[in-house]
Amino acid sequence: MAVDPEVRPIRLVVRDDDLERSRLTVFFRLLLAIPHFVWLTLWGIAAFVVAFILWLAVLIEGKAPENLHDFVAGYVRYATHVGAYVFLAANPYPGFRGAPGYSIDVEIEPPVPQSRWAGFFRLLLALPALLLAAALGGGFFTGSPGQASWGWSSGGDGHAAWYSFSAGGTASAAAFLAWFAILVRGRAPRGLRDLITYAIGYGAQAGGYLLLLTPRYPTSDPKLAEPYAELPEHPVRIVVQDDLDRPRLIVAFRLFLVIPHLVWLTLWSVAAFFAAIVAWFVALVTGQIPLALHRFLASYVRYATHVVAFLYVVGRRFPGFTGRAGSYGIDVEIDPPTWQSRWKILFRVILAIPALILGGALGGVAFVVGLLGWWYALVRGRMPEGLRNLGASCLRYNAQTYAYLGLLTDRYPCAAPVLEGSPRPVDWPDPFVFTGDTF
Repeated sequence: MAVDPEVRPIRLVVRDDDLERSRLTVFFRLLLAIPHFVWLTLWGIAAFVVAFILWLAVLIEGKAPENLHDFVAGYVRYATHVGAYVFLAANPYPGFRGAPGYSIDVEIEPPVPQSRWAGFFRLLLALPALLLAAALGGGFFTGSPGQASWGWSSGGDGHAAWYSFSAGGTASAAAFLAWFAILVRGRAPRGLRDLITYAIGYGAQAGGYLLLLTPRYPTSDPKLAEPYAELPEHPVRIVVQDDLDRPRLIVAFRLFLVIPHLVWLTLWSVAAFFAAIVAWFVALVTGQIPLALHRFLASYVRYATHVVAFLYVVGRRFPGFTGRAGSYGIDVEIDPPTWQSRWKILFRVILAIPALILGGALGGVAFVVGLLGWWYALVRGRMPEGLRNLGASCLRYNAQTYAYLGLLTDRYPCAAPVLEGSPRPVDWPDPFVFTGDTF
């Protein structure tokens, strides 16, 4: 059994680490879930009515009555079970009572005293968490995360609903891809399962905070996924060495400051596109791309990560224009070129489509991280650590995706929502020791 490392009033619990899935029940998963949709809607209406009574109780007594708290907590727990089943994070058919013990579960602490002022403005205070929950696709309302590229991103908005999981967002994109993978292999991909579980866990936190089950604000820190998520070694790794301080003046004018980088990134993208085509033909013949092309494309991936990190307030400093390794607080380590399967090289664009779909959804999450982080940093002069780490995790996946598409590696991107471990040195072969800028 894996439990969140930090003791929080609403904790995600993963009791079943078995990735085996029944192809038959997965194929008809939405049809099988219809009774749960109906019951969840009815229970949701009652839960929101009771939550209004909880709101009045908090304003008057400063604490939620235990019996009402337990009723709403049961709804959040049941919604988590249904979301895990529908999004393929869990295999057993859930019960209709929201009883503890399901494969993907939440533990919710008894009621504690709450601030009357925080209770009075709870809906307003919860909006940032609900927006992020919508982008993650595990929240209490629907939303479209939009698409994202290295230079531009568009985010979607959401609206409140009576059911408690999103019909759009990262979890939906991951479940869509997992559905096909399960039908072929009979088991869920570990990275997709971990990402869906993380999104559902954050949605439970956001919903519990909105419904006054706890005064503790939700955290998006990917560290909460470490007990159950598995992130294997990968040739492309994110390195986070940045602090959380953000100068307000640079934050306020960030969109203007990033314009030269967006222009340069566009020009570099054209060159990288043609370089990738050349690399594809060469690798198809020799089994690996030349070191010079590898260095050029690796610098492009690093530079794009630096720019997006700066744009979304994930990184602090103004980045350089060369994508030099180790030159930025949010950096990407990329291993030297190795031999790759020619079959994977031949069909690389087709093979990368699922990763690009999920990368677009995670780009929507990064956009929300940047939006919320911008306001927070403008007021407090700091970036919340959880948001910074979540943004870095999204950038890691996109860096791995574009490195895979650009033939820098044949290792598929890992969707697990955690950061890489401690950085390890990159051994560039002599006589081409990479000590300076790419050019």
